[in-house]
Amino acid sequence: MEKMAVDYLMQEKIWFEKYKYDDAERRYYEQMNGPVGSSSHQQSANTNSPGPAAGDQNELLSRISHLEVENQNLRSVVSDLQMAIFKLESRLNALEKSSTSHQPSPVPPTQKVEPFSVPSKKVELPSAKKAEPAAAEEDDDDDIDLFGSDDEEEDQEAAKVREERLRQYAEKKAKKPGLIAKSSILLDVKPWDDKTDMAKIDECVRSIHMDGLVWGASKLVPVGYGIKKLQIQCVVEDDKVGTDILEEEITKFEDYVQSVDIAAFNKI
Repeated sequence: MEKMAVDYLMQEKIWFEKYKYDDAERRYYEQMNGPVGSSSHQQSANTNSPGPAAGDQNELLSRISHLEVENQNLRSVVSDLQMAIFKLESRLNALEKSSTSHQPSPVPPTQKVEPFSVPSKKVELPSAKKAEPAAAEEDDDDDIDLFGSDDEEEDQEAAKVREERLRQYAEKKAKKPGLIAKSSILLDVKPWDDKTDMAKIDECVRSIHMDGLVWGASKLVPVGYGIKKLQIQCVVEDDKVGTDILEEEITKFEDYVQSVDIAAFNKI
């Protein structure tokens, strides 16, 4: 019987050393993933910690607040860029208009010649009238005055009269007021912030007095973020008041005025 049992077991394929391989496999996975006790401890710690939904919600709120801060910063940067572009455009327009206004207007050549041409015609008439009696006297007194000394004296007197009349006409013409070139300027006066007293800025600007400067109407124009600028009109004589002088005088009130730009410039 024992022999039959041994023969039967030899024919059956039984893995007698399977436990050794199981132990080796368990040790391998423990080296790769850690012992089984640590994984169970980690699972228990995860069950005690708050759920992933609460963590995701906190992270989402923090991201939204961060995006809002970045949005506000971008808005301020965009507004600064818009203000800078507006200043550059107004300054370029002012430079173009001032360059055209400072060019001397062409004077017709006949204006300078006219004072001397007109009296010469008027003076020729009395000289001609005096020349006729002088010629008559010369014909009558040919036998008395052979050298014509009287004619020479009258020619000298006529020349003196002509020169005196020319001098008087030139002086009279010089005393007459000429055409005064004037310009209408619209200024943009910008404050530092929305807390600046705009009425005080208007008062300071109007306190500037110059020969050839007349202030006009003014109004407040909103710029943005509660800030308003003062827009004021003035008329200046081009030979006496320039845009550079106006800007320099207004920016002296540095406690109230941030900058001055020329919004419009028109010749009158």
